[in-house]
Amino acid sequence: MKFWQNLSWIETDQQIECARFAEEVGFDGVMHGDHFCFPDVIRSRYPMSPDGAPPMPTDWAYPDLWVTMAAQAAVTSRLRFAAAIYTMATRHPIVTAKATGTLALLSGNRAIVGVAPGWMKEEFDAAGIPFERRGARLDEAIRATRKLWGGGAVEHHGEFYDFGPVRLEPMPGYALPIYIGGSGEVAWKRAARLGDGWIGGGDAPEDVPELLATLKRLRAEAGRADQPFETILPLTRPASVDELKRLHAAGMDATVAYPFMLTIGPRSTIDEKKRAMDAFARDYIRAFA
Repeated sequence: MKFWQNLSWIETDQQIECARFAEEVGFDGVMHGDHFCFPDVIRSRYPMSPDGAPPMPTDWAYPDLWVTMAAQAAVTSRLRFAAAIYTMATRHPIVTAKATGTLALLSGNRAIVGVAPGWMKEEFDAAGIPFERRGARLDEAIRATRKLWGGGAVEHHGEFYDFGPVRLEPMPGYALPIYIGGSGEVAWKRAARLGDGWIGGGDAPEDVPELLATLKRLRAEAGRADQPFETILPLTRPASVDELKRLHAAGMDATVAYPFMLTIGPRSTIDEKKRAMDAFARDYIRAFA
């Protein structure tokens, strides 16, 4: 079982030290949320809450996640980094490939590009991109970005993107892992068709085995059952070590420690965050080790 720490919404000047300490106490990776901007007025329904209200106010921190990961990679050696979740459809594939390809080279290929279609129409409006058919746009963006990561002269002529031949140098020469997020059958099918893994939005431990079985079935139907696939599943309630062992046996590869915003409050010192990570490592990471 692998364990990740969610570093969304923390004080930006604590990001580097939090990543360094997370590696020190045994976390496998750290996660970052993403919104390239956050409109002051949001009428879109947030899909992960019962009442549709987003849990975050408009002034919570969203530093550029690729820049943040690069800074964290410079002070760590094995820690992985995941976007959870990057709204790829609000950016052009060339922009995504340039930033993430550079990060792959600087970090030794330690970054995961977690993507989903996005739920906030106002963010798409700010980018000047239609909110409608964002799922199809994301699918094409994934294919175009993977081509660009390969390096050399690349061209793409599709429904949403048309460019090339262009060169982005340097590129890593390999495809970065793309993990899919979202909710429901459409997202699971996208993960089966296009993903190298799945990043959940929060599931009850008792619901995880059925989700894992569904992903396994859909991957088999897509002809991809023999390809590597990692499942990173945040849980909606704390699970015991024994529960996690059962979930791991059922195919859950990793879970996530909650954001500090939800455990020790909206403002905390670096020492308070270190104590929280060390307590999690004591209760879970070391228990598995």
